[in-house]
Amino acid sequence: MKFKTASHLKGELSVPGDKSISHRGVMLGSIARGTTEITGFLQGADCLSTISCFRSMGVEIINEGSRVIVKGKGMRGLKAPENVLDCGNSGTTTRLISGILCAQNFNVTLTGDASIQKRPMDRIRIPLTLMGADIRSIRDNGCAPLRIHGKPLHGIHYNSPVASAQVKSAVLLAGLYAEGETSVTEPYLSRNHSELMLAHFGAQIKSQDSTAAIQPADELYACPVQVPGDISSAAFFLAAGILVPGSEILIRNVGINPTRAGILKVCQDMGADIALLNRHEDSGEPTADLLVRSGNLHSTEIGGKIIPSLIDELPVLAMMACFAEGTTVIRDAAELKVKESNRIRVMAENLAAMGADVEETEDGMIIHGGKPLHGAVIDSHMDHRIAMTFAIAGLCADGETEIKGAECVNISYPEFYSDLEKLIRQG
Repeated sequence: MKFKTASHLKGELSVPGDKSISHRGVMLGSIARGTTEITGFLQGADCLSTISCFRSMGVEIINEGSRVIVKGKGMRGLKAPENVLDCGNSGTTTRLISGILCAQNFNVTLTGDASIQKRPMDRIRIPLTLMGADIRSIRDNGCAPLRIHGKPLHGIHYNSPVASAQVKSAVLLAGLYAEGETSVTEPYLSRNHSELMLAHFGAQIKSQDSTAAIQPADELYACPVQVPGDISSAAFFLAAGILVPGSEILIRNVGINPTRAGILKVCQDMGADIALLNRHEDSGEPTADLLVRSGNLHSTEIGGKIIPSLIDELPVLAMMACFAEGTTVIRDAAELKVKESNRIRVMAENLAAMGADVEETEDGMIIHGGKPLHGAVIDSHMDHRIAMTFAIAGLCADGETEIKGAECVNISYPEFYSDLEKLIRQG
């Protein structure tokens, strides 16, 4: 894909459904009693991997596009798959499903693509093992493929060394099957979609500060799930609306869960013009329409407890910082190194290729803003967030920007380029 400087962007759009909530709707719907209807479901490759895995374990799932029907089998109704479960590129699928599978009465092997087979799985294997699970890395390298032998589990209190919703969720899902209470304390509160949805499906779960505790469940009960627009997908259009002069974009029905909406606070701290309209709540998740207008930005510092609420948005925030007056510091974000790519290194290299003044640090970046960017050939490293970030950068840079591996956006946002093109045409 190639991008050139845009004059201005105008229009409104709805971004795809939230990836995190779509995953969890299928997982909890599969182990609940009854039929769960999920509306606004994200038809991205990651979420389709979750559907595929549960279908392989005997769950009937009817996929009608944005509407997905899950005919739950109950807590003990899953069946042993005939083959290895392939989680594709999805870390959420791999880690969360492990928590469910550890307590089943069958054995299973989980794998994924080349990227998944490099991502750290000891972060879930260690706490699940403490609960009595038999889960091991087949290659003894702490990564997938994972072999899980289903066993009875017992509750634990786990002090997680990282603020990770995937770690927390894997432990809480295992806790549904464990004897006694299971709880997780994080250094900072990570996204809480699992806690909200578990309560929605009837689990006994409570949260206080950065600790979540769950009781074992005999059954979960099917309920409708309305998936809001994914703020991680909306982030790229927020950036475009702010950076391309003379722009105004309305993004409808976006999830603004406080554990996910750190980007809104940071953008406003940088001086961005973003208004939240039509606030409401669906399935326990707060949503709003986001109206963004172009304007000048100034630098900021991003670190500490806000990091878990915008970890997926840090690449696009780093790009935005290149256009801000002053020096922006991103710290406490070492987690970026173990995403679909090493996002600290990949962002620093690609931004530098466009002429930005960027320093890579051990846990983030230092970005000296205000230096014009020029077009370049960008290697996405098949990371969807990198590809989308540099598509927006290409609209703001002089000359032409080419993105290698641009098709990787299908992981989370298959219509991204067509939606962006509509805003360019309407502008």
